[in-house]
Amino acid sequence: MTKIITCVDGSAITSAVTDAAVWASKKLNKSILFLHTLEKEQQHGADDYTGAIGLGARTVLLDEMTKLDEQRSKVALQLGKELLGYVSRQAITAGVAEVKSLQRHGDLVDSIDDIEGQTRLIVIGRSGKGHDGNFNALGSNIETLLRKASHPVMVIPDTFITPVSFMIAYDGRETAEIALQRVIDGGLLHGLHCHLVSVKNNELNQKDKFLLAQQKLEEKGFNVTVSFIEGNIHESLMEYKEAHDIGLIVMGAFGHSKLRQFFLGSNTLKMLERCKVPMVVLR
Repeated sequence: MTKIITCVDGSAITSAVTDAAVWASKKLNKSILFLHTLEKEQQHGADDYTGAIGLGARTVLLDEMTKLDEQRSKVALQLGKELLGYVSRQAITAGVAEVKSLQRHGDLVDSIDDIEGQTRLIVIGRSGKGHDGNFNALGSNIETLLRKASHPVMVIPDTFITPVSFMIAYDGRETAEIALQRVIDGGLLHGLHCHLVSVKNNELNQKDKFLLAQQKLEEKGFNVTVSFIEGNIHESLMEYKEAHDIGLIVMGAFGHSKLRQFFLGSNTLKMLERCKVPMVVLR
């Protein structure tokens, strides 16, 4: 059975990530798997001075550093276990029927890749440990994860408010069609007010495809508000989001249009940094 893979690291954003995972779990009727990774940190200490001190002193100091590193690892391991226990209890209290946890050593993205077969949705905070108090900073794993993950990724800002609406940017191209179909089939966004937004481009029959997309959504029971607008893609979408108090944004990944450049180039990262609502990136 696939699960909501939820990445936690003990940073200030962990509570929002847990709340988002609980919401997704209930919407999709899926269990939660909390994932905590212990990534190896580069240590700096006595070994930085090995060329300037005697052999005997160097050996003693390096032994001490090794002991300290081992102690740090033990403490980090225990803190991680306590974190997993805490968020698991939080999810159970919130009504999630099945909650599991997993602690791994190594890279976060590699760990997610290893459990791909168990994955329905990945939930991760926009900023992580090391960025506490700076929620405009992106976690180091975000871009890599968005480019590698084969499952939907939901990126969470510093707070999570249950969304009642979402916006999907539609440009009439293949990636937009795939994203649209995943929204229709997925279940996560069912019951939310859908804002289908298209920024005018050079795609052949874009307006006709846009209206057909609206029809597909409405046939599946979505309440749809449509807007066909002109202007700069980034500015137009952000202005629409603010004007209509959008609660969640859906993005399709890896197309061949200007929208693709917007979503997956430097502008994507800027949008993730600035946007105060969750984003779901679909492959």
